[in-house]
Amino acid sequence: MELIRQPIFLLLMTASVLFEMFLAVPYYFALGDEPKLVENSVLAAMFLSGLFGAVLSASSSLSREIRSGTALAVLSKPVGRLQFLLAKYAGLVAALTVLTYLNTVGVLLASRMSFDAYGKTDMPAIGIFSAGIVAAYALGGFSNFFLRRPFVSDAVIAMLVFCTLAAFLVFRYTTQMESLGTQGHVNWNLLPAAILILFALWILAAIALACSTRFDTIPTLAICSAIFLLGLMSDYFFGRRAHNGEWLASTLYSVIPNWQLFWFADAIDTGKNTFHWNYVGKALAYAVFYTGAALAAGAALFEERELS
Repeated sequence: MELIRQPIFLLLMTASVLFEMFLAVPYYFALGDEPKLVENSVLAAMFLSGLFGAVLSASSSLSREIRSGTALAVLSKPVGRLQFLLAKYAGLVAALTVLTYLNTVGVLLASRMSFDAYGKTDMPAIGIFSAGIVAAYALGGFSNFFLRRPFVSDAVIAMLVFCTLAAFLVFRYTTQMESLGTQGHVNWNLLPAAILILFALWILAAIALACSTRFDTIPTLAICSAIFLLGLMSDYFFGRRAHNGEWLASTLYSVIPNWQLFWFADAIDTGKNTFHWNYVGKALAYAVFYTGAALAAGAALFEERELS
């Protein structure tokens, strides 16, 4: 609840889902590959918004509390440091899951709105979804003004409800002109791809939380961004050398998370969609073990941190 009451969380959630909607609006003229281009773009936008959400939330929940003395006040009670860290990570995972859920709704809606060079922008879908966002902000303002409730958290919860309802109305009761049979349908194969990105964000959250035990927001963002970029190019830089038996490359290939394992868009584009959920289960096991290692490192760093 503390994390979803941060104004930056609401702004990030709103900006990311609106940007995903925007990516399905222009004419791309990609020779029939417009839906694939839109789907890859919205998945990348969801991944990047999750990166910023993980870093900002981790810094807000841990490094700021260490700096303000809140962590010291909590740990003066019968609460261990490991329990404190794991509780922070649980809240961070819940907040990222909320962010990813709304982004997934935006991704599915963007796949429904995508069109080729002979189609047109799906204006009814834009209007219905935009009305859902406006209604969520209006409900948050109403509860804040008349009921004295926190605006941000009420707006976040209302966005989850109204955006889901808006997407259901679009999927169920609106139609879009089909030209080549590639538009007007929801690509449900994007659902396992979104879940894989959520697993990757859980790993990023553990890394960001471990960094937040010693660093503030900007250094944590820099470290996580570097790990993110290295992980995207892990196969190119370390994969080949690791297969050739180089111990340093093999070590770095194992330590740095390989984000390509969580990027399913290429398999969707090539039609290799037979073992979606089997692969999701394997990716979950990888995420659990890597998250455990990152949290163990964070716990070791937090144990040695002077809080006074």
